Amino acid sequence: MKIEIASLEDAQELVEIYRYYVEKTAITFEYEVPSVEEFKQRMVHVMEKYPYLIAKENDQIVGYAYASCFKNRAAYDWCVETSIYVNYDLKRCGIGKKLYLALEKALKAQHITNLNACISSPIENDEYLDTNSIDYHHHLGYQMIGKFHQCGYKFNRWYDMVWMEKFIGEHLENQLPIIEFNKIKDQIDLNEE
Repeated sequence: MKIEIASLEDAQELVEIYRYYVEKTAITFEYEVPSVEEFKQRMVHVMEKYPYLIAKENDQIVGYAYASCFKNRAAYDWCVETSIYVNYDLKRCGIGKKLYLALEKALKAQHITNLNACISSPIENDEYLDTNSIDYHHHLGYQMIGKFHQCGYKFNRWYDMVWMEKFIGEHLENQLPIIEFNKIKDQIDLNEE
């Protein structure tokens, strides 16, 4: 398996991975699968500043991860929201961990300090959602920060949402400025552990 920087030509395959989560789970609160064009626009927006990574095995994309703006104010620049989706049939094969480690490496090189994950949470485990995403993030070093109760409605039921956080850099009095990922992407080996 190899981690690479995504390109817009990957959008169709990424939409197909995401499709399962939209149509069959409450992991995303999105109701409709975005078109390939809409997905490309989302990718462009992320890639203006942050990494958008894919995992490939035998020339097939098996997962993707990216960071996006946490809040659109200058004081939040050192914080990002992380997202990850893995081909549902290949869960628990190490793809997600490898993607997230590469994402962290890239973000650390950008001088990002805080990773934030917004995760849907079941009131009770059901066929659409369990605590696997929360457990996964906890395993990777994220800590629970807070919970919003019954804020997501999908499949005729209510779900909670939690925020989890991980620090990957020091918080200094004179913080280093953020570097756009495009300016340093050639200096980072995403596959070196």
